[in-house]
Amino acid sequence: MNTLSLVVLISGSGSNLQAIIDAIESKQLNAQISAVISNRPDAYGLTRARQHDIPAISLDHKEFETRELFDQQLQLEIESFKPDIIVLAGYMRILTTQFINAFSPTILNIHPSLLPKYQGLHTHQRALDNNDKTHGVSIHIVTPELDSGPVIVQGKFTIESDDTSDSLQQKAHKLEHQMYPLVLNWLSEQRLKLNSKQAVFDEKPVQTPMLFEAPVNAL
Repeated sequence: MNTLSLVVLISGSGSNLQAIIDAIESKQLNAQISAVISNRPDAYGLTRARQHDIPAISLDHKEFETRELFDQQLQLEIESFKPDIIVLAGYMRILTTQFINAFSPTILNIHPSLLPKYQGLHTHQRALDNNDKTHGVSIHIVTPELDSGPVIVQGKFTIESDDTSDSLQQKAHKLEHQMYPLVLNWLSEQRLKLNSKQAVFDEKPVQTPMLFEAPVNAL
């Protein structure tokens, strides 16, 4: 089993980052977070990183004239750490094609919908507006097309009659915090391998997303 080297990109509170840190510290995930980078200087996730002695880097996108210039600097920062995997954990910027191609297929994202449904933002409200019966979370390989890369695993839950956008978000977060460390551990165990067209799990191509079964009462 290899110790997986990670760089985690965040824009906000870093709850998924915390879940990964907790999994590492409890020995459930054989990985090391080499750095946490945020495009927002006030992101609480940077504080989480510092509390665990992880290098925390603020790279304010507002200080760059173009998205391309920002991503060029972001690429240089990441390359200095030589990570195995780049983990998007609530990173709220669209990445340029040049950046993605520089690291493909080693960028993972977690998205709060059952892709290909509801790419982009406001996924929980869109699920409610369409009277969906189920909703969930997808972990996928990042490609230049927004939220369109090969999906590795999905977690699903039922939409109840009293659910709101906020309650769906809470359910999704609980799934995310379980799913991300699990997928990263598959990578460390070399059970999961990534390429730009699809993931391979236990030597078999992932033709349709694997289903994550949440523990009873976990949601």
